[in-house]
Amino acid sequence: MNLLQQASQSLLDQQYDQAVGLYEQAIAADPTQITAYWHLGLALLLQGQEAEAQMTWLMVMAEGDPTQVESWTQELAQVLDLAARQQVDRENWPTAWVIRQHLREVNPEDVNNLLHIMAVSLKLETFDPVDLAELGVLDRLRQSTTAIDVDLVLHVLETLLNRVDPHPLVTEFAEVCRRYIAPDEYVDLVLMSALRIAYFNKYPGMAAHLAEFCRELQPDNLDILFELAPFYQNSRQYQKGIELAAESIAKAEALPDRAFASYLYLRGLMNAGGYWDQAVAHLAHHEQILQELLVDPPFPLDLVRNSRLNTATFAFAYFRDTPRQNRQLQEQLNDFCRANMQFHNQTYFDRYQARHAERRHQPLSARKLRIGYISHCFHEHSVGWLSRWLLQHHDREQFELYLYFLNYHEIPGDSLRPFFFQMADKTRTFGGDRIEATEAIFADDLDILVDLDSVTLDVTTNILSLKPAPIQVTWLGWDASGLSTVDYFIADPYVLPDAAQDYYTEKIWRLPQTYIAVDGFEVGVPTLRRDELEIPADAIVYFSGQRGYKRHRDTAKLQMQIIQQVPNSYFLIKGIADTESIQQFFYELADEMGVSHDRLRFLPEVLSEAVHRANLAIADIALDTFPYNGATTTLETLWLGLPLVTRVGEQFAARNSYTMLKNVGVEVGIAWTNAEYIEWGVRLGTDTALRQQVHQQLLTSRHTAPLWNGKQFTREMEAAYREIVRIERSSS
Repeated sequence: MNLLQQASQSLLDQQYDQAVGLYEQAIAADPTQITAYWHLGLALLLQGQEAEAQMTWLMVMAEGDPTQVESWTQELAQVLDLAARQQVDRENWPTAWVIRQHLREVNPEDVNNLLHIMAVSLKLETFDPVDLAELGVLDRLRQSTTAIDVDLVLHVLETLLNRVDPHPLVTEFAEVCRRYIAPDEYVDLVLMSALRIAYFNKYPGMAAHLAEFCRELQPDNLDILFELAPFYQNSRQYQKGIELAAESIAKAEALPDRAFASYLYLRGLMNAGGYWDQAVAHLAHHEQILQELLVDPPFPLDLVRNSRLNTATFAFAYFRDTPRQNRQLQEQLNDFCRANMQFHNQTYFDRYQARHAERRHQPLSARKLRIGYISHCFHEHSVGWLSRWLLQHHDREQFELYLYFLNYHEIPGDSLRPFFFQMADKTRTFGGDRIEATEAIFADDLDILVDLDSVTLDVTTNILSLKPAPIQVTWLGWDASGLSTVDYFIADPYVLPDAAQDYYTEKIWRLPQTYIAVDGFEVGVPTLRRDELEIPADAIVYFSGQRGYKRHRDTAKLQMQIIQQVPNSYFLIKGIADTESIQQFFYELADEMGVSHDRLRFLPEVLSEAVHRANLAIADIALDTFPYNGATTTLETLWLGLPLVTRVGEQFAARNSYTMLKNVGVEVGIAWTNAEYIEWGVRLGTDTALRQQVHQQLLTSRHTAPLWNGKQFTREMEAAYREIVRIERSSS
C-alpha cells in the first residue's frame, strides 16, 4: 500500500518515470493489485508510450472472465476519465485528448466521453464537423439511456455554435441536444447563437434552422418569430420570411411589438421585390402604427424592443420622395429610441457629457485631430468600397485615425478587410455589446466620430445615442439618422436641396463639390456575352441593377415605356430579389406596355465585384431607380463610361445619381420629371452620336472630374473636420 501511495503521488506530481517504477514494484510485490495495472498503463501513456500502455491493460483483461472484464473496464474507464479531467485542469489539452481517445477504445459507448473529446478538439481547434459522424455522437445521443452530463452538453453546444461552421451535422447536433437541455435554457443559448451566426458570421440559413428548433419548443414565443422572419428573408427564402412576418403581426399585441412585426412584414415584401401592391397597401398601415406609437410612446421601453424600432422608418424613402414628411416621422421615432437608450444608461451618458463640456472650455491643442470611423461595413461592401479612398488619402501627419468594427466577424478571402486594419492608427472590433463599444470610443478621446451606418444597424444608433464623442457626424452610409446626438450630416451642393436644413435635425455641412469621391474601381474579366443572352450585336441594351426593394412600380413602368419606344432594344435586370416574383413583376408591366417578354433578360449574381463591373460593358445605357437612386451602382456605371438616365427628386436618396453626374460634368440623362426620364432614355437609345459622346466624356472625366479625385475629396473632408472642431469649440 505504501508503494501504491508513493506511485500515486508521483503520478500527481507528474514524475512519470518514478511512477512507472513504483507501480512495477507494487505489482511485483502483489500481482493481484489490479488497479496498479490501470495506473501503470496511465503513467506509461503520459510518458508517450501508448503501445506499452495498451499492452499493460490488455494483458490484464486477457486473464479475466467476462464478469471481471466488465468490472475492470469500468475501473479503467474511471481512472482515465479522472486523468483526462486533471489534464484539462492543467490546460494540457493535447494530453487530455490522447487520454480521451484511449478511454473511447476502452468504452466506445460512453457518450459523455465522446462529448469531452469534442470539447477538447474544439479547444485545440482541430475539430471537424465530420467528426460528429465518425465519433457516432449523434446516434448515441439519440439512443442513449445512460446519464448524460447536461452541463457538458450545454458547454459543447455553445462552443460548437460559437465556432460557427455551417455544416449540416452541426445543425443536426443542435437539434439532438434539445432532448437533454431544459427548453428555456436551450432557447436562450441557441437563439443568441443564431443571432450571432446570422449577423456576425453571415449564415442566415443556418440561423433559420437553429431558430426553428427553438420555435418547436416554444411555438408562442414572439421573440423567436421576430428573429426567424429576417433569417429567412436574409437567406433569400423570401416567401417563408414573408409568411413568418405575417404570423408575427397576428401574434403581436403590445404596440412596440406590432410596430416591429409590421416592419418585418414590409421588409419581407420589399426584399422579395415583386410584391409591390401588397407593399404599398401595407406601408399605409405601417405608418399608422408608428403614428399611434408616437402619440403616447411607452416609456421607458426595454432595450431589446427599443433597438428593434431604430430601423422601423427606413422603408419610406423607397416608396415616396417626401423628405419633410419622412424625416419628421424618422426623427420623432429615433428621438424616442435615443431617450430610452439614455434612460437605461444614464450614468454613461452623464459621464460622457461632463467630459465633453469640460473639453469645450479648453483651448485647442496642437496635437493631431483624432477622427474615429464607426461601421459594420469595413469589408467588401458598398460602404467599404467607397470609404477606402478617404482613409487611404488621409494626411497622417495631421490626423490620427481610429476604426471601430461593429458586428465584427472573420471573412475568409475578403480583399478589403486587411486594408482597413492597415489604414488606422488604432482599430477596435466589437460584437453586439453597445456599452463595450461606447466605453472604448470614449476612452480614445476622439475629436470627431464619423458614423457610416446611419439607421441601417441598431447597434450603431444605440452607440451614437449615448454620444461617446464630443462631435458626431454622419457620412455616406444612408441618409442622416435623425438622432439629436448627431451634430452634422455631410452633403454637397447637389445631393440635398437648398431648403433641406429646414427639416434636418443635424446641421448640414456641404462640401464644396461632392460628398463622395473615389479613385476608381477594379474591373475584372467579363463572363457575359450578348450572343450567350441571345441579344443581337446591333441591339440597344439597357441595364438596371438594384436590389428588389428599389423596384418602384412607377419607375419600372417608365423603364418599360422606354423599351417599348426604342426599336431593337433589350432590358437587362439584375439585383438581389426573389427571382420568380421579380420576373412576374416586370412581365406584368411589359404586358401593360406592350413589350415582349423576350426583350427582358434577368441576370444572375456573380461572386466577384470586379467581374460584375466587367459585365456592365455588355450594356449601352443604365436606367436608374427612383425615388431611391443607385449610389455605388451609379459610380460603377459612370466609371465604366455607361450613360445613365436618372430621375431627380427632393430627398437624399433621390439625388445621389444627380450629384454624381454633376461631378463628372455630364448633364445628359438628368431628368426632373417622369416625362424627361422617358425622353432621355429614348434619346440615348436612338441617338448613337449622343450616346458615344457621353461615353467618351465619362471616360475622359476619369482624369479630370471631382468624382474621381479621392485625394482632393479627402483634403476637403479634412478641412471640414478642422472647421467643425473650431466652430464647436468657439461656440461654447
